[in-house]
Amino acid sequence: MTVQRIESKDCSIKDLFHQFYAVPDYQREYVWGPEEVEQLLSDIRGEMGEASNPEAPEYFIGSIVVCPSNNIDDVLDLIDGQQRMTTLYILLCAIRDRLKDLGAAELTTLKSQIADSTVDDIGNETFRHRLELQYEDSGDALTHIATGRPIGNATTTSMNNMAVAHHVAKKFLAAEFDEDPNALRAFYGYLTNKVKLIRIQTEDVAKALKIFETINDRGVGLNSMDLLKNLLFMKTAPDKFDKLKASWKELQDVIYDMREKPLRFLRYFIVSRYNVDIIREDEIYGWFSSRDSEIGYSKDPNAFVRELISAARAYSNFRSGNDQNGKRNRYLDNMRLLGGSAARQHLILLLAGRHLEPELFDRLAAEVENLFFCYVITREPTRTFERNFARWATELRKVNSLEQFDTFISERFDKEKATLANRFDDAIGRLELGKLQLYRMVYILGKLSQQVDINAYGETPGTAWLDHYMSSGFEIEHIYPQNPTPDALEEFGEISDPTIVQRLGNLVLAEKSINASLGNRPYSEKRPVYQQSKLLLTRALSERPKVGANTRIDRAVAKIEPYPNWNEGSINDRQKALGTLSRAIWGMPERQQAFGT
Repeated sequence: MTVQRIESKDCSIKDLFHQFYAVPDYQREYVWGPEEVEQLLSDIRGEMGEASNPEAPEYFIGSIVVCPSNNIDDVLDLIDGQQRMTTLYILLCAIRDRLKDLGAAELTTLKSQIADSTVDDIGNETFRHRLELQYEDSGDALTHIATGRPIGNATTTSMNNMAVAHHVAKKFLAAEFDEDPNALRAFYGYLTNKVKLIRIQTEDVAKALKIFETINDRGVGLNSMDLLKNLLFMKTAPDKFDKLKASWKELQDVIYDMREKPLRFLRYFIVSRYNVDIIREDEIYGWFSSRDSEIGYSKDPNAFVRELISAARAYSNFRSGNDQNGKRNRYLDNMRLLGGSAARQHLILLLAGRHLEPELFDRLAAEVENLFFCYVITREPTRTFERNFARWATELRKVNSLEQFDTFISERFDKEKATLANRFDDAIGRLELGKLQLYRMVYILGKLSQQVDINAYGETPGTAWLDHYMSSGFEIEHIYPQNPTPDALEEFGEISDPTIVQRLGNLVLAEKSINASLGNRPYSEKRPVYQQSKLLLTRALSERPKVGANTRIDRAVAKIEPYPNWNEGSINDRQKALGTLSRAIWGMPERQQAFGT
């Protein structure tokens, strides 16, 4: 049995850059921004102080993990520490460039730390840079920096980060040492001789990745996404690295394109896919690493990443209002309008329900929208319904038939809405503009208007999609104006509730052109104008809407009376009528069901 050797060496920067290094193509790209770069430079400068180099203290900046490259002789692959190493290399180039700007003599040692030649066993000489980046996003940025040429058009984030790092380093050197080349050389002397790190070297990449995992087992300096990637590479044969690298790049691109935090996606993937109620982001890597027997990623890491990609694409589509195949879905589009940019909790159930037949998935999406609105309007704490969705996801994954689906909805969604029914009624009864985000108030008015139109005219291109009602073509109209004219004030009569003008019962959607003509006039002058609206709920202020009589919504709409006069009592009456309509639209249980009477 061969004993695997691990070498740990205390290296100065001078020792470190006597070797050649490569960052493998499966590694994380360069992500340091100006803050991290400047912090490293400031720390080194601060440790150096004003002492002469012999008296200045040594400064330890961490560790790196390397192993011999399988592709290039005399080159070490960087498994951990590439952010720090790339920044140090860029700093050496910046010192060279700053000395050149000052007209100072070139330092031979510095030059050889940036690039040098090696000779192979048969005497062939090869010139190469001390650090080479093999991942695609690096482009030729580091080569340009190493040769003193401008990067030009930085086409990737990684290239731009390197260009910024070089700019920050040169700016820092100019600010700290002004026009004094001797002071700059002294800084270089401290950097190359007194700044140290530990280089851990193993015989192969598998062992290096294992050490990387051990060093970062608590996510120190790295997040769970980075650690998961390296765990998967550790479980992958080297000849399959390219395939896994391509899949991982695809996963990163999907997450980046939807502008989502990778760890948030991973967290929701876990709770939607496995029997987990709740998990913190800093627990994700530990959870994955301890559950290989359940997940099976070590048997086929690439297949596991392909599963992540499928989930990420569905996640992205759901957020955009589409089903998992990218087809626009009216209920998911409504969730986009209701949830805003921050809402994600519902994605747990949608991810868990991807296996459902399209008709059942549509019903699931509709139920999710209704319950999510119920949670929002009753101000249920986010952590509560996120945990509910996570628990229900375990049951939903087992649903494979219409009968099972109906039971699931009855046991979970219907019972939850029945529990919240009293709070729902109270919230709608007291609802006023300013107590809820504006986009959600527009959602409510839009949904009320849409459902009245659908019940009267059926589903048409103009009525089927809620965003038509929430578009810039409509505005919220205060029936009793916020700034009434004397005539409007006199006509409205006595006001006992100072918030009455902002109440839901006093609000309606109106076309911009109509709203502009309404102004602050009294209701008697506004009423004929409302009849010009295309929205039946708006016209209902003046005329009784004509709908069927077969559904709860039909019956609720039929109770909306036209108002010949407008006063505080009218607003309260209309708010009650809209409350009844809201119950029907968002699928709340009948009152006798909710109250047990």
